[in-house]
Amino acid sequence: MHHRLLLRRGAMPVPPPLPPRTPPPGVARPFASLPPPPPLQSRREVHVWYVCPDELNDHSQLDMYMELLSPSERKNALSMNGPRLQKDAMLSRALLRTTLSRYTNSKIDPRSFEFKKNKFGKPEILWRSDDSNMEWPLHFNISHTSSLIACGIAMDAPIGIDVEEKKRKTTKSILSLARRYFTPSEVDSLAKIADSDAQQKEFIKLWTLKEAYVKALGRGFSGAPFNRFSIQLKTNSRIQITKAPKVCDDSDSGDYLSENWRFALTELNSSYYMAVCIEDNSRGSENGSVPLGLKVWKTVPFIEDTLVSGTDAVKLIT
Repeated sequence: MHHRLLLRRGAMPVPPPLPPRTPPPGVARPFASLPPPPPLQSRREVHVWYVCPDELNDHSQLDMYMELLSPSERKNALSMNGPRLQKDAMLSRALLRTTLSRYTNSKIDPRSFEFKKNKFGKPEILWRSDDSNMEWPLHFNISHTSSLIACGIAMDAPIGIDVEEKKRKTTKSILSLARRYFTPSEVDSLAKIADSDAQQKEFIKLWTLKEAYVKALGRGFSGAPFNRFSIQLKTNSRIQITKAPKVCDDSDSGDYLSENWRFALTELNSSYYMAVCIEDNSRGSENGSVPLGLKVWKTVPFIEDTLVSGTDAVKLIT
């Protein structure tokens, strides 16, 4: 499914009146409304929007995206080392802001979103008192590789997303990395895979799932080290999380870990593994076996949106 918003990519959007929540004073350029996505039907559904930075090279278009950022975001993007990293940092924030705006039916201008961080540094939306008309709070998470940036959106449920290149190069052997970061049971499972390519793929899948999980927890790698828990794919396609045995001199109890999470692991564009994790309070209920709903779009914000779910671009692994 495509949304064509402009006749040509270099053109600027035809500006409608600004939405009710306007950007800060001094920001003059109005932007076209973004097509609203299908509604998130439940806590068990996730929408993912991604951009490919290498395909976005029109300078007027990139300037337009830069205008969406807050002053601090612009400063951070421009502080990156080199044009490539600056562009990626800018697109990451522009993707987030435009995606969030869609889920307010463009009632909130992309430039008007404000953010805060929890004590582990995970960003969250800072809602204003006049945003009380939002039916459910939006949750988001961002992941990026050198050639793809993805934004996951969930409604009323914490979310984590991670995208990794399938052929990601490592400076050390897979088992050496696994022994450093994973649990003994996970290392043993990887060691049983004789083929080096297959072993690397399983390592990256596991890393992607773990990364999505700790990001959904809101703690990140430092707050929830990978060797504190094991992830195992069960025969019913459910992903099981178990705490690793506690080391005697380990002061981290791991009490923050829980199994009330639902996953989706996919192959994206034949080149990436993408894992999504959201909180699942239905565990143990009659709905506990309902799979995570996942819709994925490739986007060029204000220009073109393409629904890629159900195509060869998105292959569900579990």
